Amino acid sequence: MFDPNAKTIAVDFDGTIVEHAYPEIGKEMLFAFETLKALRDKGHKLILWTFREGKYLEDAVEYCLKNGIEFYAVNKSYPEEEFDETISRKIQCDVFIDDRNLGGFPGWSEVWQSLHPEGGEFYHKLKNEEAHYNFNKKPTLIKRIFR
Repeated sequence: MFDPNAKTIAVDFDGTIVEHAYPEIGKEMLFAFETLKALRDKGHKLILWTFREGKYLEDAVEYCLKNGIEFYAVNKSYPEEEFDETISRKIQCDVFIDDRNLGGFPGWSEVWQSLHPEGGEFYHKLKNEEAHYNFNKKPTLIKRIFR
C-alpha cells in the first residue's frame, strides 16, 4: 500500500552507518541499523549513497544485508537506473543522511527525532524552501492571485 508520507532517504555508509575505517568496514554507529529498520518499517525507501565502489561497495552492501537492511537502490535513484558518464551522480531523494552535512553527523537518535518527532509522521522542514524548485508546496493565496 502506498504511504503518501513515505520519503526516499539517501544514506551514506562510512562515518554514518559505520565509523570511518575505509577501505575496511568500521564499527557500527550507535543505533544505525535500529533506526534504518524503523525508517524502512515506516515505509521509507532507503538508498545507500556512498563513495565506495567495486569490492568495497559489495562489502558494504553485504554488511548491511547481514544486519537486516536491504536498500531500495545503491548509488542510484532507483534500482533500474543505469549509470554512465553523461548522467549526473546526484541522487533524487527527499533527505540525505551523511556525516559530511553542515555541522557533521548528529547521530541516529537525533536523525530519528528530526524525521519522526515523538514517533509520529515524517517531518522534514527545509530551511530554504525556495532553493528547492521541486519542493512540493502549495503556493500561498497571494501568490495564486498575483500569478
